[in-house]
Amino acid sequence: MIPAFDFVILIFVVICAIAAITVKDLLSAVMILGAYSFFMCLMWAEMGAVDVAFTEASVSAGIGTVLLIAAVYRTTRRSRD
Repeated sequence: MIPAFDFVILIFVVICAIAAITVKDLLSAVMILGAYSFFMCLMWAEMGAVDVAFTEASVSAGIGTVLLIAAVYRTTRRSRD
């Protein structure tokens, strides 16, 4: 394990987590959560849990992001902000 690389990935994970809960636009939040899942995939792979990293990449970063984007596009806005 490379400590500097782990620290950089950890910083990106924390930034994505904070950005996802503070952003107002739903589509932006979904895209940030997809990036969060990708960085978590890198973190799992760096830790040596390749099976967990593959599952994170395929299910959460892949299919989960696509399904959330589809759900956001199917919703309608009730009020104007």
